[in-house]
Amino acid sequence: MSETSPKLRAELDGIPTYKPGKPAAAGGPVAYKLSSNENPYPPLPGVLESVMAAAGSFNRYPDMMCTALMNELADRFGVPVSHLSTGTGSVGVAQQLLQATSGPGDEVIYAWRSFEAYPIITQVSGATSVQVPLTPGEVHDLDAMADAITDRTRLIFVCNPNNPTGTVVRRAELERFLDRVPGDVLVVLDEAYREFIRDTSVPDGVELYRERPNVCVLRTFSKAYGLAGLRVGFAIAHEPVAAALRKTAVPFGVSQLAQEAAITSLRAEDELLGRVGALVCERTRVAEGLRSQGWTVPETQANFVWLRLGDRTVEFATACEQAGAVVRPFSGEGVRVTIGEPEANDIFLKAADSFRKDR
Repeated sequence: MSETSPKLRAELDGIPTYKPGKPAAAGGPVAYKLSSNENPYPPLPGVLESVMAAAGSFNRYPDMMCTALMNELADRFGVPVSHLSTGTGSVGVAQQLLQATSGPGDEVIYAWRSFEAYPIITQVSGATSVQVPLTPGEVHDLDAMADAITDRTRLIFVCNPNNPTGTVVRRAELERFLDRVPGDVLVVLDEAYREFIRDTSVPDGVELYRERPNVCVLRTFSKAYGLAGLRVGFAIAHEPVAAALRKTAVPFGVSQLAQEAAITSLRAEDELLGRVGALVCERTRVAEGLRSQGWTVPETQANFVWLRLGDRTVEFATACEQAGAVVRPFSGEGVRVTIGEPEANDIFLKAADSFRKDR
């Protein structure tokens, strides 16, 4: 038997592995998972029923074009169907964007720290990451990002609100940045947490896309809509980009169950807004509680808070887990904590207070 192995792409050497939020330990004390930015509420009214009905035919392939969902999205956002593309969550669509725009010799710019999938999908495409540090206030440094553009730049991610810091870029600074970006460079506004924004100075990316052919907006049903387990996201972009996304999509990637759940969720907007409103109130309570304990908490417009802890990160995460709240540590940097049920948030706040008093 030959001792040689199949040749694989060199770009995969040393690629970081995506680390999902740690689940609560099975069989242990009651613990809450605050590590994955999931919605703590059950599916919206009617969603479970629509999924169960669709399950009766999952021996058949789903509608590959997601026709009904695309029509629903077109009506909801006032865009042509030809400007839409779906995928397996917004991260799946982001990977399609890399496949469509970038390869060896190309550069992809994004803030750091930002969404941890960006360096992974960039390296998989064979392109080179250009990471631009956040400002001391944990916000995108858009001027530095614009300065980093070269002839090799093909795509720029702007995560707004930013994951994991929750911070935002506002209309004036974002428009000034977009004015500096060459028209042949695609700017991807990753708005996975758009529904949680309450700062009226933060622009809706869909409005910016309308007048800018090089702007693409990513959205997902995983966060506010609570469909994380069904994997469905979408992009809104002008025809050339949207058409390229449809070409790079995995055939039949979005299941019929996911399509039906997404459609029903879009039609339950009143209930959605109520749930999101409750989470925003909890977000305010958690952030204010942490600040009253003496923590520095960046202003967040997402469904999580960020604590810059440096070398205390893992120790803090361990203390929270022992108290019954599993959070998301980024070793050596900080901890991201999802806003969950009030009782989960109470456990976390108590753990944070105890940690600070003990040290």
